[in-house]
Amino acid sequence: MTDGELAAELAQAAGRILLAVRASGIVGGKALGIAGDQTANAFLVNALRAARPEDGLLSEEMQCDGVRLAHSRVWIIDPVDGTREYGEARSDWAVHVALAIDGVATLGAVALPDLGLVLRSDTPKPLAKPARPPRIVVSRSRPPAEALAVASALGAEIVSMGSAGAKAMAVVRGEADIYLHSGGQYEWDSAAPVAVALAHGLHASRLDGSPLRYNREDTYVADLLICQPALAANVLAVLGTQ
Repeated sequence: MTDGELAAELAQAAGRILLAVRASGIVGGKALGIAGDQTANAFLVNALRAARPEDGLLSEEMQCDGVRLAHSRVWIIDPVDGTREYGEARSDWAVHVALAIDGVATLGAVALPDLGLVLRSDTPKPLAKPARPPRIVVSRSRPPAEALAVASALGAEIVSMGSAGAKAMAVVRGEADIYLHSGGQYEWDSAAPVAVALAHGLHASRLDGSPLRYNREDTYVADLLICQPALAANVLAVLGTQ
């Protein structure tokens, strides 16, 4: 099995596990999110250690001992991206499985289990043309000021959505044209979405246009931009004036 196939199979299988945990009806509310996270994480961690024992591993749900920093190849996973949306039985949550090589998000898979979809870096599809006016996808509860400034400058339509992975995949799928986040995420929030976005020909960078780097000692990622390449220069120009 190739790395790309492994990432996709794991993301899809973890998604099925999460749907089964939720469908059991045994737990609900915050307990459901915890149960789903821990169950999916145990599966992904054990499966990756069995399939790629020589690689490093970073997970949101696993304490990092720093061993990964000595590895060139590091898997970065988020068992449930969008715990709130998962618990509410919405469709805008995701499972992330990525492989960073020498700090670059080289391949990844993002599962959208409630939609029955897995988007993969190893099977890219042609991009849709940007909408006119463009659509910018933002957080349901805390739209960044930078995103609102870009929307105002470009006359963009604002679309609210849940998890980071769901928002990024909305751009990949042609349901949005810009995803901009500030205020901080972590490597597991963006590694797989960035790998998939780049493979599909989208622009992905920090808000200052610099490249995103992974497998760092500090896993905090301050900001992120994923957008249609034709819009990148205009978006970055607006951000540079903020």
